Amino acid sequence: MVVAFVAIAKSVGEQCLKRSKPYCHSYLLFHQNFTSNSKYGLQKYQFQSHRTLILQSASQSVKLERLSDSQSGILEVKLDRPEARNAIGKDMLRGLQQAFEAVSSERSANVLMICSSVPKVFCAGADLKERKTMNLSEVQDFVITLRSTFSFLEALHVPTIAAIEGIALGGGEDAVLGIPETGLAIIPGAGGTQRLPRLVGRSIAKDIIFTGRKISGKEAGSIGLVNYCVPAGEARLKALELARDINQKGPLALRMAKCAIDKGVELDMQSALALEWDCYEQLLDTEDRLEGLAAFAERRKPRYKGE
Repeated sequence: MVVAFVAIAKSVGEQCLKRSKPYCHSYLLFHQNFTSNSKYGLQKYQFQSHRTLILQSASQSVKLERLSDSQSGILEVKLDRPEARNAIGKDMLRGLQQAFEAVSSERSANVLMICSSVPKVFCAGADLKERKTMNLSEVQDFVITLRSTFSFLEALHVPTIAAIEGIALGGGEDAVLGIPETGLAIIPGAGGTQRLPRLVGRSIAKDIIFTGRKISGKEAGSIGLVNYCVPAGEARLKALELARDINQKGPLALRMAKCAIDKGVELDMQSALALEWDCYEQLLDTEDRLEGLAAFAERRKPRYKGE
């Protein structure tokens, strides 16, 4: 994503995201901002044919799968609540918690994809119909749990990719997204007031949150909220391509790089450089580092083991 898909991965808030015109593109938001080229035909066959169910959560709306064979380091969380356009309610939130906890315990995982099984839909944000039935205490518990779930996802040891297709961002330059909470007399309570400024800057974040205005797909790209756009129907294929690229890299290096970036941006430069060195130093005495050097010298692909 990507912004790691606004509604979940980057957790910009409890957005209600809408579409104004028929979409013609899909948006791919991604935690680490990687890009590459693709051959969509082959990827489509492989993506649909080689997956193994790891976890069917207590919620039927969330599944966790592993891509098989040489792509076994790639895990995929699938959202499947078509009757509510994948809006996040209590049941789906429990399913997401279970899925992310399972990912955290999968030490062989190198990258996580988050996709939708519902055609033309990624995630419609929080389930506002269910919200109407909650009392004050239930609303507080839900938002606190939602925020902690987003933080847990953000802190996972693996890079996270979200393939946004459909109503989460609409499509192309006609796509719109919004953070409308101030219009409902509340504020984004699941992290939006803190994460959005870190993504797009304080001034733009205030504009978006104070006005609750709709943001087009073109603008989302220009402000760095969205970092990749592909033709409609190809977001999952692009996500898979990126995941495969990442999956070939050193597993321990990916974890240390993610740690250095995610934690370092919150520190002053000297402290961040010290953190970077600490992460670097932890990789010096690993078999993977020696394998990488050997593979380079022998002009072959490395065979990393995460050791």
